[in-house]
Amino acid sequence: MRPDRDSGAAGGQASRRLFVFNGGFLTGRRVRRILTLAGHEIRLGLPGRDDLVAVWGARPSAGRGLAVANARGAGVLRVEDAFLRSVLPGRARGAGGPLGLMLDRRGVHFDPSCPSDLEHLLATHPLDDTALLDRARAAIGRIRAGHLGKYTGFDPATPVPAPGYVLVIDQSRGDASVTASGADADTFREMLAMAQIENPGARVIVKAHPETALGLRPGHYAPDQPGMLSAPVSPWALLEGAVAVYTVSSQMGFEAILAGHRPRVFGQPFYAGWGLTTDERPLARRTRRLTRAQLAAAALILAPTWYDPFRDRLCELEDALAVLEAETRAWREDRQGWVAGGMRMWKRGTVQRFFGGVRPVRFAPDAASAEARAAATGRRAMVWAATEQGARPGTVRVEDGFLRSRGLGAALVPPMSLVLDDLGIHYDPARESRLEELVAAACTLDPVARARAERLIGLLTRRGVTKYNLGGASLPDLPPGRRILVTGQVEDDASVRLGCPAERTNLALLRRTRAENPDSVLLYRPHPDVEAGLRPGALSVEQVRAHADLVPAAAGLPDLLAQVDEVWTLSSGLGFEALLRGLPVTCLGVPFYAGWRLTRDLGPVPARRAARPDIVALAHAVLIDYPRYRDPVTGRPCPAEIVAERLAEGRLPRPGPGLRMLSRAQGALAAHAWLWR
Repeated sequence: MRPDRDSGAAGGQASRRLFVFNGGFLTGRRVRRILTLAGHEIRLGLPGRDDLVAVWGARPSAGRGLAVANARGAGVLRVEDAFLRSVLPGRARGAGGPLGLMLDRRGVHFDPSCPSDLEHLLATHPLDDTALLDRARAAIGRIRAGHLGKYTGFDPATPVPAPGYVLVIDQSRGDASVTASGADADTFREMLAMAQIENPGARVIVKAHPETALGLRPGHYAPDQPGMLSAPVSPWALLEGAVAVYTVSSQMGFEAILAGHRPRVFGQPFYAGWGLTTDERPLARRTRRLTRAQLAAAALILAPTWYDPFRDRLCELEDALAVLEAETRAWREDRQGWVAGGMRMWKRGTVQRFFGGVRPVRFAPDAASAEARAAATGRRAMVWAATEQGARPGTVRVEDGFLRSRGLGAALVPPMSLVLDDLGIHYDPARESRLEELVAAACTLDPVARARAERLIGLLTRRGVTKYNLGGASLPDLPPGRRILVTGQVEDDASVRLGCPAERTNLALLRRTRAENPDSVLLYRPHPDVEAGLRPGALSVEQVRAHADLVPAAAGLPDLLAQVDEVWTLSSGLGFEALLRGLPVTCLGVPFYAGWRLTRDLGPVPARRAARPDIVALAHAVLIDYPRYRDPVTGRPCPAEIVAERLAEGRLPRPGPGLRMLSRAQGALAAHAWLWR
């Protein structure tokens, strides 16, 4: 954390007047907000000796601010983007503001003419705290696994050249880090020549700068340069296949270090001189030898000022990474555009809001039409998983997530999370789903990722967050004894039809639970959609009384779970919520959380579920990795924690009047639920 992270209003100190002479500080809302939260009061006019003048890096426009600061005896605050910025380059249309800033009182990190705050950290900070270095290693792994970087607007699956090449990294002409290093076009020519001379017979790949590839700024090499690679590929995939890396001062040189390379550096960037690079122009003052983790700790954790746009506050690197991951995932999955087949009219607005941020979603009457239109236009096809009849392999299935809403889906309350599954769908055990792969992968989570999942579980259980968050009446007096909660379901639900080979009705569930637990107290909880008369599965009073001791239908679910000893279910998601709260769960069917040895399984679980996650790993896969979330307040893709907090707080937009009217009409049409599913 930066020493001044809690300065200003957050830390109880007086704000520092910050005078600006560049319009970008006024028009860039995100930049202005980060500076304000960092304790600076942005002002126009002439500064005094105790004030600061903000300048952006080493741009030509910075000259005005520097001249004023020099004439008035004011201090200077150098402002630059942090090393993880946004999906698209700042000059690209729709790029948005930066995720974080480098706020530097000494200099600027890419200018070696004088030490910057970052260089001072690298030279003097102990960088020996185990927890800090563990965070740095976890961040490196997370950035590499997610193919993240300063800009993330590329598809990691885009092919890169076959391994064994020498990688030469181009930069845009006029780049401030190039100029500050004393480099020019001749330097880039020399670098390319050295790469060829030192690696005789090897292929040389020249990586174009993202802004050059987008036509925003020219690079130093001609577009027809042999080996030029302008395609938007993953830097991490490209570094994986390189045998040597050459750079002047590109941030990709920093990433090369994190990827395990020792790049040859022809400039004087912040990452040169610490024993991790081969330097053509070494800086005599940089004599310390650092590890990759120490370099990452300073450059990614200690030096930047990161911003959380959902909570509107400064944050740590891990929260900023979660924001970037959510935005990047949405862009990568939606960039081709979607054709959605067979979507009910009331769902189309939600689908458009979730998946139409890059290109508007097109709708087709059924799966076959969607697949045909997708093939003809280069888009991807999606269908709602419960109505996917006739969908071909490769068509993506969409379904509600596990932190859905504050209200029922059958009541047409829009979801805040949806899952996309390109293999199957989580509630169908007959075929592998993407969730199963994610569960297996989560068994090797690093400690930082596990801590994140543990915090999320704690938030959900502490604040009483569930899938639908319906609230409820006070819990009635419960009979003494071993209490088993029996969770009713919608009997035509896809998870029952596909995941329950034997018992498929609520009455059969009750009968078997009572037969195997004759002396226990059975509490039967009808599904809220059934209780509301919106879906089939209702039992008569006589049927329930024959097997259950009490029906606390109106009680709040979190309160009820806190008072029972066990849960029995067919395949309800409530079983997963019980696992999060440490309760034993018995499954008659095969829900997504069965088969991992966390439940007592009476149904035939697939042999392929061989991984053995604990509940923390399962929660990470189910709640963090699998769904996509949309913040109902900002309308942006967001991490799981934001939706969990919104649901806990309850300050959510209400469904529109059209959906409320349609919802009221459903009570008379419960037998025709297919109309709105």
